[in-house]
Amino acid sequence: MNCAKGIEERTLFTLTGVIRDALGGDTPQLAALSGPSHAEEVGRDLPTAIVAASEDMSVSARVQEIFMSPVFRVYTGSDLLGVELGGSLKNVIALAAGVADGQGYGDNTKAAMITRGIAEITRLGVAMGAEAGTFYGLTGIGDLIVTCASMHSRNRRAGILIGQGMSAEEACAEVKMVVEGVHCARAAQLLAEKYGVSMPIISEVCHVLFDGKSPADAVADLMLRDKKAEQEGDR
Repeated sequence: MNCAKGIEERTLFTLTGVIRDALGGDTPQLAALSGPSHAEEVGRDLPTAIVAASEDMSVSARVQEIFMSPVFRVYTGSDLLGVELGGSLKNVIALAAGVADGQGYGDNTKAAMITRGIAEITRLGVAMGAEAGTFYGLTGIGDLIVTCASMHSRNRRAGILIGQGMSAEEACAEVKMVVEGVHCARAAQLLAEKYGVSMPIISEVCHVLFDGKSPADAVADLMLRDKKAEQEGDR
């Protein structure tokens, strides 16, 4: 059972894909446990709900049975790819939300980041074969909301510092923990290119992180993109 989140840049594998690749041969039954679950709150027994996902639903059910408690509710799912993509890509969007906070933008901006962010994640996930509905559940919009809004979020905190003028390296050093979104951003951009999917927020995050683009210019370019319909296929 994998509890980590990320996409390997070299292979573009999710972490259960990395596990399969590393083990080779007879791969054991794999599951991922993911959702809006900051450890700081889980450790205080605050009510939390997450998803156990496996391509084999009997494995999902076994994980559910092990981890269910009065304060830790576990749902089952079979869309392992979607659950892992949602848990990984939301970290990049949370960086963007943090940058917006660091720039002094408000609640309207945060709401736009969350809703347009989940649209990007869903587009890529569906193109890769995941189920659209997964991204509107706990491991998609649920995890995205908590990661974009909470100061427990390492990605949001790093984004705030970048928005205030720090480089990505300086922000990660200040946070003093792994900022997953920085490691995942380039892999996300490569996946978007591979599958021909428009992901403008993630693209601008990469420009800020790796190309020296200013956060203000990135936000301006997002706002001034070509006019789109909200439900347009390629937004």
